[in-house]
Amino acid sequence: MNSFLKGTMHFFEEFGQYAIFFKETIRWIFKTPFDFRNLMHNLLEIGYKSIPVTSITIFFTGMVMALQIGNAMEAQMPGSSIYIGSAVTIAMFRELAPVLTALLLAGRVGSAIAAQIGTMKVTEQIDALITLSANPVQYLSVPRFLSCIIMTPALTVISDFVGVSGGAFIGYFALDISLEQYLTNVIKYTSSMDFLSGIIKSFFFGIEISIIATFEGFKTTGGAEGVGKSTITAVVKSSMVILISDYFFTYILQMVG
Repeated sequence: MNSFLKGTMHFFEEFGQYAIFFKETIRWIFKTPFDFRNLMHNLLEIGYKSIPVTSITIFFTGMVMALQIGNAMEAQMPGSSIYIGSAVTIAMFRELAPVLTALLLAGRVGSAIAAQIGTMKVTEQIDALITLSANPVQYLSVPRFLSCIIMTPALTVISDFVGVSGGAFIGYFALDISLEQYLTNVIKYTSSMDFLSGIIKSFFFGIEISIIATFEGFKTTGGAEGVGKSTITAVVKSSMVILISDYFFTYILQMVG
């Protein structure tokens, strides 16, 4: 019982620390001077350089989905695989594209953020920033936070269309479904809310990735070993929070929509 109480207290204590750090990051967004050059650098690192890994992964995910679902539909009801377009698109828009994109970013971007800031912390570069009258949250957290909440939805949009294209590829070459049939089915049975729900989720996933990774970097201690631990912790926590919050976002969006 004591261990349970300690675990509960530790959870709420850590949650409070994240909340305070999130509030500080939001507060420093609106204070001058704003480092646009730093922001553009992070947009490039987080967004543009993540396109290859997210696109390849989502394209093959769309292919696998179309192949598995199409064969299952044909086995149950021959000819029903012509509806594979809407099945792949709805699943991709609502769940797979936003969640897989966020998980890939948690691994690629979250680990990099935690490692960069953690290295700065243990080598006392953050202390040097403070002595130069630069606020570490404004200089290190704000650009990465803004970059994540801008580029995570943008990458999700790209993933949406890449994943649907993967389904179309398999539909055409493996299931004998013409591109016209595939697109007609997509347009007929897919709503704008299917698309928007994934974009809304990805916005919050971007917040989670940036705040967790940056905070873990700031609290790094213990030299190179501490940097490694912070990096692993950032990836694991980000991935868990993405998957857990996805359920609640899905539930809320279904109630609203």
